Amino acid sequence: MAQYEPPINWNDYEDIALKLYERFGDAFNEGKIYRIRFTDLLEYVLQIPNFHGTREQSTEGHLEMIQSSWVYEWRDNQK
Repeated sequence: MAQYEPPINWNDYEDIALKLYERFGDAFNEGKIYRIRFTDLLEYVLQIPNFHGTREQSTEGHLEMIQSSWVYEWRDNQK
């Protein structure tokens, strides 16, 4: 039986960062993550399975938090 995963929304920064790291791994290092255009980051987030937020709910603040959370996730996996 498949494990239940609760829906992911805009405020779930750590969950989003984990999903982005799982998808892209080390293809995006810290420098690359910080250089991602927000238009691209928005598309990556909207493609996450079980993500329930909408494009219209997205804010620059959400995207900044997701970006920094992704960097922390990446750093944690470099140890």
